[in-house]
Formats: sequence, C-alpha cells, structure tokens
Amino acid sequence: MTTNKNQSFFKRIIKSLTKANDLGKEAELLTDHDYDGIKELDNVLPPWWLYGFYITIAIGIFYTTKVVYFGAYKQADELNADITESNAQVEIYKNEHPELFKTDVVLLTDAESLTSGKKIFETTCLACHMIDGGGGIGPNLTDDHWILGGGIETIYHTISEGGRPGKGMIAWKATFNPEERQQVASYVISLQGTKPANPKASEGDIVWTKQ
Repeated sequence: MTTNKNQSFFKRIIKSLTKANDLGKEAELLTDHDYDGIKELDNVLPPWWLYGFYITIAIGIFYTTKVVYFGAYKQADELNADITESNAQVEIYKNEHPELFKTDVVLLTDAESLTSGKKIFETTCLACHMIDGGGGIGPNLTDDHWILGGGIETIYHTISEGGRPGKGMIAWKATFNPEERQQVASYVISLQGTKPANPKASEGDIVWTKQ
C-alpha cells in the first residue's frame, strides 16, 4: 500500500485505518488460489478490525483471570445486591403509599362502613351472589358453609385475589382500595344468618359462623 501525500488528511486517516490498496494494483495482489475462475486478492485485515479483535482477547483474558481464578466478581453477589436494592425500593414505596398495603384487616361493625360495603356489594357482587346474598352463580353468603373459608381476613383475601380459578370471581384489588375491600368483607359477614328470598344450597366444606 502506498500513501499519496497529496491526499487530504481525512483520506489518509481512512487509508491508515483500512490499509486498503489502491485501485489498479489488483494484479500485484493476486494469490495462487483459484475457485472456479474466481481469484483471491492478498489483502491484509483492516487495522481497526484487527485491533478490536486483540482487545476482545485481552478483555477475555482479564475477565477469566479476575473472575474465574481470583473471584473478584461473582454473579451471586450482584444478584444479592440487586435484591437488596429492590427490597429497599419496595419499602420506600410502601411507606409512601401505606393505603395500598393494609395488613390490619379487622371486622368493621360501624354503620357507615357497613353502608359503604353494602353499596359496593349491591352494585358489583349482586350479579353472582344476588342482592340479598342468597347466591346465584356464586355461592350463598348467608349460611355458615364456605368454599374458601370464612372470617374477615379470609373473605378480604378472596375479594382481593379472586375466587377459584375458572369459577368467574375476579380479583378486585385493582378496582377497590384496601378500605373498600374491608368494608365489603365486613358487609358480607353481616349477612350471616339473614333470610334471603331464594337461598342457594350450601356449598363448601368449611364451616364458619360469625362470632
């Protein structure tokens, strides 16, 4: 490869990076290889590619030595660090939005809470449980037989996470906030022992009676 001093600086840089041969010198670069009449030129690898290849080899040697033989970096440590950071972020979010992580689920008995729970029940739950809780597509909520269990915490969990797979009851946690779900669960418990117009036969093997 020859360098023409009359070439611009940019072209000389490109030429030095590629080591491209000048046009018209193909005859000087022909090798003895012949593939069905196709001949091969003896061009060198471009320096930018060659240096990049050398760098990857150097990085590979450095990584293998540092990680495999000396154990300076471990994926398990990185994972644990990420988990710790994620848990910290979760705690920050919980502190900023305590209403979304209500854990003190207790039975509400005041009139205001039960009225709010009844309003939600009669606009959302009546399609499956009937307006008086006697049951339709869904089970009877006025007797003491429960499929997933009775009690404020269990009923609250069922409302939040949904019923049995494939049975139609969806998870309502994305629709109602924790306080509203607690109100509905408390209202459902208030239906225990009432006399619906057309009660559905008892379902479930878990017997729980409101105390």
